[in-house]
Amino acid sequence: MSTLVVCVDRNNDIGRKTGLEMPVAGWEAVRSLATDVGLEDPEDSSVNCLLEALRVARDLRDEDEETTVAVISGTAETRVGADRAVAAQTDELVEEHDPDSAIIVIDSAEDERLVPIVESRVRVDAVDRVVVRQARDIESTYYLLKQFLADEELRQTVLVPTGIALIAFPVLLMLSGPALAAAAITAVIGLFTLYKGLAIGDYFRDLPAQARDALYSGRVSIVTYVVGAGLSLIGVFAGAYRAAPMDASDGVLMPAMAFTFASVPWLAVAALTASAGRLLDEAIRNDRVRNSYLNLPFGVLAVGLVVRGFSAYFLQQAEKIPPVTVPEVAVGQTTVDQFTLNPGTRLAVYVFLGVFVSLLGVRVASYVSGTTLEDELVE
Repeated sequence: MSTLVVCVDRNNDIGRKTGLEMPVAGWEAVRSLATDVGLEDPEDSSVNCLLEALRVARDLRDEDEETTVAVISGTAETRVGADRAVAAQTDELVEEHDPDSAIIVIDSAEDERLVPIVESRVRVDAVDRVVVRQARDIESTYYLLKQFLADEELRQTVLVPTGIALIAFPVLLMLSGPALAAAAITAVIGLFTLYKGLAIGDYFRDLPAQARDALYSGRVSIVTYVVGAGLSLIGVFAGAYRAAPMDASDGVLMPAMAFTFASVPWLAVAALTASAGRLLDEAIRNDRVRNSYLNLPFGVLAVGLVVRGFSAYFLQQAEKIPPVTVPEVAVGQTTVDQFTLNPGTRLAVYVFLGVFVSLLGVRVASYVSGTTLEDELVE
């Protein structure tokens, strides 16, 4: 088995300092080359790369393995030309020595970009990266920063927001004080992190295309989504209108509960409208509708009932809304007198209705689709 131990120099530092034509192959030739480069520039890391290639070749030779040590370099002005020069030199070495495999020795992250070029011509068993021990942390940090700054997407994602925050902070500091400045910058960074983490930008970028496809395909859901959005706006307005008269002494909880109590019916109807459109689209496109689509309207209604029940409980406890009074009911000879629901009973009724609607949705979905819950889980 023959192995080619090749030292890769993309920037042609070795060829430029020695004036030799690449590739250079052979133990004595590479050892002489290492001496020449070291005498020319003792601080050059290429010296360590050449010595490491010689050491690897020596260790393989001690294990009775046939080895050839060589040096290839990017002898061209442009990066494309340098990479093509390395490819041509690799072809020359493979044709001359016909190795079974290769071990690549490099001294920088930039040289590592040439590994696929060598690997496309001969099997690569190992990549040996040489870092000068005294400068390991400095060099590693340098190459990480260099790769980071070379990535345009990372620059726009990290450096631009950081720069804006550093510019805005002293301005806010002078205008409003340290507390508000720190709070504003932290809030903006948090919103930006959520924006990136939840891929909100991707969603809004794909939204026009999805809306266009929905319009062209004649989906019912596009209309119900618009209606749902309008009902949601009404719900937000109704909630804000209900919470506006609250006193400052009520704190935050009571206005929030008032907003929820007034807006939940509208928001629930909006969600029901949107889910109904989605259900109709699914029914039109497919012969069989999945249980999840059939369950969706019932789930929305159940959640709306439970949320409204909890908000009504807090408001009735604070005497912000009147209790529910059930009128007298007469059924035949049986008469039920008028009674009033206290906050706990009112909450229990809402929770019971929510659970009942949810179970009803599961039953209706199973009946319509002709499957059981176990069948749906298996599917």
